[in-house]
Amino acid sequence: MTQRPHHRPMRKAGAFFDEFVGGDDPAMVSEAADRAAHLLVRGAADSRDDAVAERLLHLAETEGIETIAEVWAGSPADSLAGCLWRLFVLRQWVHADPTAVAREFEAGRARAQVARVVAGVADPPTPESLQAMVDQVLRGIVAGDFADVLFRAAAFSRVVATGRAGLPERTDAEVQRMLGLSEQLEAAGHAELASRLA
Repeated sequence: MTQRPHHRPMRKAGAFFDEFVGGDDPAMVSEAADRAAHLLVRGAADSRDDAVAERLLHLAETEGIETIAEVWAGSPADSLAGCLWRLFVLRQWVHADPTAVAREFEAGRARAQVARVVAGVADPPTPESLQAMVDQVLRGIVAGDFADVLFRAAAFSRVVATGRAGLPERTDAEVQRMLGLSEQLEAAGHAELASRLA
């Protein structure tokens, strides 16, 4: 077996690293996500304009949920960007499968009375009323209070999680996922309230 002589590592000039094209800088992506979310939430709320509310509501449809995911999906749950991501995913789900959502909400509303009231869904919950409710919640970013938006979405998610827990075809993982979403949105709502007092 021959031994290879030891060589000192070659020092690379700064230009060496410029030759490698990598992905986007995670810090820059995170900063862009936060700035966009801040402009949407704070700017939209300042405008109180119905046209802005409608554009915000349909952002996922006009830009594509995949585009929104690229920007916001990796954001922490308690950040504005993370909150918006969760709100848009919730809306997309309700609009994509309103019948299943109505069934899960119906199954949970008797056992989650307080959350049902906070969510503000028409009684009895129909697929159409759930779609209208989730749209109204998102419009609240412009027309109302962002903390209220988060609390309503959290309450809605809690009722659905409770409903899932009582349905035999739903797995524990599906129940936990919805319950986790509820807890994240509720915590973000409390953080939003606390930021006003700071």
